Amino acid sequence: MAGRRRGRGNNAQQHQAPQHQRAGPRGSQREPAAFAKSTGCDSQTPHNKLTITQARRGTPANRPVRVYADGIFDLFHSGHARALMQAKNVFPNTYLIVGVCSDELTHKLKGYTVMTEDERYDALTHCRYVDEVVRDAPWTLTTDFLQRHKIDFVAHDDMPYTSAGSDDVYKHIKEAGMFVATERTEGISTSDLITRIVKDYDVYVRRNLQRGYTARELNVGYINEKKYRLQEQVDKMKETVRTVEEKSKHFVYRVEEKSHDLIHKWEEKSREFISNFLELFGPDGAWHVIQERSGRMLQALSPYSSPRGSPSSSPTRRRRSLSPDSSSASPSQSPSSLSPPPSPYSA
Repeated sequence: MAGRRRGRGNNAQQHQAPQHQRAGPRGSQREPAAFAKSTGCDSQTPHNKLTITQARRGTPANRPVRVYADGIFDLFHSGHARALMQAKNVFPNTYLIVGVCSDELTHKLKGYTVMTEDERYDALTHCRYVDEVVRDAPWTLTTDFLQRHKIDFVAHDDMPYTSAGSDDVYKHIKEAGMFVATERTEGISTSDLITRIVKDYDVYVRRNLQRGYTARELNVGYINEKKYRLQEQVDKMKETVRTVEEKSKHFVYRVEEKSHDLIHKWEEKSREFISNFLELFGPDGAWHVIQERSGRMLQALSPYSSPRGSPSSSPTRRRRSLSPDSSSASPSQSPSSLSPPPSPYSA
């Protein structure tokens, strides 16, 4: 029974049937599935017994194969939907009837549910694969129930389901050749979902307190309420510190990045400066060339000193320099050379 067994199952079939198979008697499926009458199916269409081979081959449009799947369907999830999808697509022309057990029967034979029976009934009517919902479905299928609802086949995963003092509540269905197997979806079940909530109970209590639920609504005592609220404040402070740390790390990273950029630019400028310096002041640099040219220019402008034996030291130039036409005497001449000639009358 879908939703009855706890734990994980096998991977569900992922295939999609053609659109005309998925649509079924509900057509566009824009309306919720109908609830079955307590008296059963009142269709006047002759309902002859079908074999699986006949059902797989296809039936007339006015004689769909009536497939029944039952379960608790608490916290309706994708695992439930996939099981019903398989049941809907097991035959080309399928009318899927889903039975949902009541709260009283479920609490007695399995355990407490999260959703009420009315919530579970309503959830099934909005599943696209469901054509009809049977409320207060029986735990074990009887011949009377099968005949009243004109059920051709029962769909469920083929693992034996031990319950209500039976090794397998579907054993008589399998023996009658009315059983078609579906596969369970790995990793998702009602028990798994409840386990997740119980495992992180404190997290979800704090979550709902933050969203406005009262401690009484959550069945939380005064001390625990204060503890949860204090923990919420502590977590907020931790988150603030974490945010500041992240921003600080980002700031330090930006500073380091800019420092690397500055160092890189400084290295490039240094290399450029050294290169320019060498080009200017190096052995083959422009400054050396300028000095050489400057020296040559000064050498060309400044005459060299006259060597000995040059024309400037000839007697003619010397007499010419001592001629009376000279405008002034040489400063190097001694005073005796400038004295007047001696008088003839001197002794």
